[in-house]
Amino acid sequence: MSKKEAIQAIVTGDDEGVGFRAAVMKQAIAYNLSGSAENDANNIVKVTLQGRGKRIDKAIDALRAGTEESSGLTIETKPAEIQPHLETFTIIGWTSCRRQITTPYTLIFTLRKDDDKITPEEAEAEWHKILEGALDRDDLKKLNAKR
Repeated sequence: MSKKEAIQAIVTGDDEGVGFRAAVMKQAIAYNLSGSAENDANNIVKVTLQGRGKRIDKAIDALRAGTEESSGLTIETKPAEIQPHLETFTIIGWTSCRRQITTPYTLIFTLRKDDDKITPEEAEAEWHKILEGALDRDDLKKLNAKR
């Protein structure tokens, strides 16, 4: 197993309504990475990722490639202090403009014990399980209406 590493990323650009923090969490789920993603002022997202170095690199590469909606974002990374007991990836204050979900939610992914990488489809399914476990009934209806 490769050595555990950690990075901090600052993401700038127009990230409102593009699903960027969801994309970060899906990468964390796929590569079994711990850390967090949180919006800051002035269209800045702060991200930390911790896990195998090559997996962090692949996750950052995928995020840099982005989507049509997030193509104007810049991601700057630097090494961060490893938190040896961190076993989760957390989105702090998640909302969805596209789905009109305005109540902020804390979404938590707990690392898999087997530490295997999973497919994007499996990561997407896990993402939806996390949403279904966190959202209230009204917001779940909005979520399911847009699927």
